[in-house]
Amino acid sequence: MPDSITSTDPARLSLAEASALIARHALSPVELTQAVLRRIEALDETLHAHVTLLEKPALAAARTAEAEIMARGPRGPLHGIPYGLKDNYDTAGVPTTAASRARRENVPTTDATLHARLQAAGAILIGKHNTWEYGTGTGELQDDLFLLPPNNAWNSAYYTAGSSNGTGVAVAAGFCALGLGSDTGGSVRLPAAANGLHGLKPTYGRLSRAGILPNAYTLDVAGPLTRRALDAALAMNVLAGHDPLDPTSLDLPVPDFTARIGDGVKGLTIGLLRRFHERDFAADPEMVAAFEAAATVLRGLGAKLVEVDVPFTVQAFRDCMRPISAAEALSIHGPDIRAKWPMMGKALQGKFLSAMAISGADYVTAQRWRRQMADATDAAIRGCDAVLMPCVMTKVPSWTEGEARFQEFMMASATCVLNVSGHPAASVCAGFDSAGLPLSLQIVARHADEATLLRVAHAFEEATDYWRRLPVG
Repeated sequence: MPDSITSTDPARLSLAEASALIARHALSPVELTQAVLRRIEALDETLHAHVTLLEKPALAAARTAEAEIMARGPRGPLHGIPYGLKDNYDTAGVPTTAASRARRENVPTTDATLHARLQAAGAILIGKHNTWEYGTGTGELQDDLFLLPPNNAWNSAYYTAGSSNGTGVAVAAGFCALGLGSDTGGSVRLPAAANGLHGLKPTYGRLSRAGILPNAYTLDVAGPLTRRALDAALAMNVLAGHDPLDPTSLDLPVPDFTARIGDGVKGLTIGLLRRFHERDFAADPEMVAAFEAAATVLRGLGAKLVEVDVPFTVQAFRDCMRPISAAEALSIHGPDIRAKWPMMGKALQGKFLSAMAISGADYVTAQRWRRQMADATDAAIRGCDAVLMPCVMTKVPSWTEGEARFQEFMMASATCVLNVSGHPAASVCAGFDSAGLPLSLQIVARHADEATLLRVAHAFEEATDYWRRLPVG
């Protein structure tokens, strides 16, 4: 697909832009990697995106990629592309700390499946990204870890939410063209929302979780953070596919996610799910205006818009998810809790303590309730090609607003709805607020139909061009 170039700094190119230049030998992987490392050196002391930076291995991999491409052409669109991983992905010979003192000495001997697939595609690992401890939290200020929390790529005086926060900052700041995170209740989409990115949570089971530190077995989903839907589609072509190492991995055909991404939305039926921001939460007026503007854009592109609803509040979805997530985390990390409790931060300790009060009956009740909610959500989505709904319903807070406001930003979101139901969902940049921080919305599709989700997101992104705006720096 032809692609215009939006920046003279290679590090600020989208994945698709950089890939197109590499394929025609107009940009080398070495030049791209060096540009990325220069940005990291200049900015990461302020942004705190990385736990581990792999400068020498990345440059060596870039030289290898350059030689291969010059000799035989690229293996595919990701050959020579820099990427980063949330530091809960196993990387053989490289520490995987999950931002915890309890795991600082953890050096895996094998690679997470998704990391291995990117390596096989010729992509270049730049580093491991900062995160909430063990990849979990509800917006608490995790300032007692061995690294400072990441700062927003658009303005370092502002917060960035979700446990894939370092990955969101890294992609937005030009530290990598692709970042992989994990999403239990919104932790791919919330950092994407705060940093103006495309954050894709695929269908539950679409991407392998083998080698990713688990948080909640029945909720966790791996997903890419990129500048735009086209980038995510290119990544999904490499990442998707059944993995026997993950018992929850879906054994489904993998489409070419780019094949119809440029077909537009003319004739598609797109649902508008307004209840979360009109009835359940007093959404910020700027967010509401961005949602309505997005609906107008899609209507103008030829989509048929219809109203849809679900019979549950967003708080009900959250109340359903909470005991499931907490109980599963407690069952997974029991050995660490017993052996390494004093090394854990106060937010993680608080989560595990609260989880100890959840009974087996509470967990089973929540799972039964979840089935009802998932069926109701599916009924709302099934009659549409895609559904538009809010992502985060308040503006990105500044650090000075404090922990209560950070937690409000997390709680005033509709991301958990799709973890409960398992549907694919993406956070998409929907403009910018009066402080210059990104606004967001969610695009949702039927189970295993990421291709249509990406098609709708691409049409919106190309019509608005928000993805082309870059943080200063």
